[in-house]
Parts: sequence; C-alpha cells; structure tokens
Amino acid sequence: MDILPVLDLLNGVVVRGVAGKREEYRPIVSQLVDSADAFSVARAFRDQLGLTRLYIADLDAILHQRPNREVYAMLAKEGFELLVDAGLRNVESAESVLATGATRVIAGLETWPGPDELAGLCRAVGAERVIFSLDLKHGLSLGDLKRWPGPDPLSIGLCALERGIEEIIVLDLAEVGIGGGVTTTALCRRLLDFFPSLRVITGGGVRNVADLETLAAARINGALVASALHDGRLTRADIQRCSRTGHPA
Repeated sequence: MDILPVLDLLNGVVVRGVAGKREEYRPIVSQLVDSADAFSVARAFRDQLGLTRLYIADLDAILHQRPNREVYAMLAKEGFELLVDAGLRNVESAESVLATGATRVIAGLETWPGPDELAGLCRAVGAERVIFSLDLKHGLSLGDLKRWPGPDPLSIGLCALERGIEEIIVLDLAEVGIGGGVTTTALCRRLLDFFPSLRVITGGGVRNVADLETLAAARINGALVASALHDGRLTRADIQRCSRTGHPA
C-alpha cells in the first residue's frame, strides 16, 4: 500500500482540512514541523517519514482558480513525485500543471465538467498521467452533475472508467481531519469488482495503522493521510510496515 501525505494549500500555505469546511481551515500545527510552508512540510514528510510521493489539493486553484504553480515546480525540482488537484476545468489547465513537473494531474468531480471531456483529457496527456477523483461529501457526489449519469457515486465512477481512466481516488471530504475512520471502503470494493485491474486510492478519516491494514485487505492501492501524520498517530515504522503489505502500490 502507498501512503500519500496530503498538502492542502490555501493562501499559499499548508492548512489543516477538517470536514470539508474550507472557510474554517487554518495553517497546520504539526509534531513534524514548526512551519506551514509547503516545502518545509514536504521535507518533513521525506526526512522523518520517508515519504516522497505527495498529494496536493490546491484550494487556491479549486476555489479561486489561482493555482500555486511555483510551489509545484519547487517541489518537483526537489525530487518529489506530485499528484496535483488544481481544480482542473479543461485540458489546458491540466497541461499547465504537468509543465511544472507534476507527475500526474487529478481531474476532480467537484470541478471537472463531464465524462466526454475526461476522455479528451486522457487522449491529450495520456491516461497514465490522469487520476479521476470521485469527490464526495457525506457520501453524496459533489460538483455539477448534469453531464454525468445521475448523482450515484458508483455510476459516476464507472462512467469515468469507461472513458479511459485507469486510476481513481475516492474521497469523502466530510470525513477529512475528524478521525472518524474511513467510510469509502465499500464503494472502493464495488469499483474493483467491476474493474479488478483498477488502481484505487481513498482518503478521509484514516486514524491509525489498523485503518491502513483494513484498506490494504480491501485491495486498495493507496491512502491519503494528513492529520494522523501530523499528530503522530502514524509513525515511520507503521508506514514501512504498510508499504510492504496489501495490494501492490
């Protein structure tokens, strides 16, 4: 299993996401680092936990269409592998993110216009460089859903896979940062039942190593984690143990 530390960027610094209430997000307070600067946090993940593959949720881009491209470029130059959600709305915005050195772009349901455009994105930049994020809140699909096959998350996920997506994130924002456990496992399993070769990442609510072991047993490839890392509930030893178990990353 792949443990993916999350950098939520807002006003150019790393904030702590809690339950998707973005108006209440504040700069992180962490046991790993005494700064909310993106590079300082990323370096702490690398130096203290051995993690170099990062998930960036750029809230400046998602909410205000002001992507922190200079941050992506700086982290890429330092050797970090970046999965970036920059509130993509078209192919051009995806290409501009990839041009900074990001490894993959995330087309999130919250901002991406529809399935046909998703197929076009896969053709334009390569399906191997695109991850679709099935964005949920309290189990309900987010975004403008009029071009999707209804609001059902499973139907939306399957539609994305039929358009060429090979890797998917299932993320419930309501569970982020509250330590209540992961609620998306059943949906991930259903997607894997339809597409066994699918790569699945999930997040929102990871508390400890037991949660990661449960996800690995469900054949989930990766977990998005932030609060449990900053609070010390997941250690380097835990990460190394989970990285050697479960569905191959």
